[in-house]
Amino acid sequence: MSVTRLWEVEMTARSPISHRGELIGTTAIGRRMKVLQQDGSVELVPVISGNSFRGVLRRIGEELLRDVLGYEGQLPLAVAHTLRNGGAIVKTQAEPITGRRLHQLRELVPLLSVFGGAIGAAPIDGCLRVGHVVPIVTEAMPILRRTYEEPIPSRFDIEALESYSHLDDVTAGHAGTTVDLDAGAGGSGSPVMRYDIETLAPGTRFESWVQLVRGSVLDHAFLSDVLVEFTWSGWLGGRSGIGHGQIATTLNPPPEGGRGVDWREIVSARRNEALEALLALPA
Repeated sequence: MSVTRLWEVEMTARSPISHRGELIGTTAIGRRMKVLQQDGSVELVPVISGNSFRGVLRRIGEELLRDVLGYEGQLPLAVAHTLRNGGAIVKTQAEPITGRRLHQLRELVPLLSVFGGAIGAAPIDGCLRVGHVVPIVTEAMPILRRTYEEPIPSRFDIEALESYSHLDDVTAGHAGTTVDLDAGAGGSGSPVMRYDIETLAPGTRFESWVQLVRGSVLDHAFLSDVLVEFTWSGWLGGRSGIGHGQIATTLNPPPEGGRGVDWREIVSARRNEALEALLALPA
């Protein structure tokens, strides 16, 4: 039996949100998307790409799977990269994974069934689709999926530029080192390097969506747990190590845990088969 399910996602920033689109000098400029307005004009709206959002979900899913299968340190780097980050298409003499072998891999490793991945010379399609994470601002109104009560801020209200400093330890000098301070700090003689990050302000609301398309009951159970974990510990954008990306998330409808299917019990019962299938993937 296949399952198709759509979740509407709403997030509220609890800390600054950053998602770099380009770097100009020492300033990280946020990613923007053109949005055509009703009067025919065009506005640049800051968005978090669906690829970034999907990547967060994938990392959460990989951690859940790793806890169940216990493959820490046992997989080739290329296979671990496929599970964690999606992998990369490379030239290989190995046969593509198709037919019965692909079906078995999807049953044994729900992460690959849901998120897909690039393995060897051919990608595996996942049954997950996600949307861009769009801030709820007036300039984004033409593309918002739902209606919201006024007042809604402008993108100019939520955009900010934060300045940071980094102490260059080499320039500052350790015992036994000889460094030209002026050369290392652009002639200023200061070991402090400054950089700027464009962010979206705490309190900004966002909307997105997640859809499972014709997945199995096991896929649905696995993705439901990923979404539950995302509401507890998920993040948005980059630089979470310096406090960015903290969010409060609600999903409609709430994930119900896979309709009574315990994916952990099913996957762990075939752990040896799963590890053999992963180790047999083209590396």
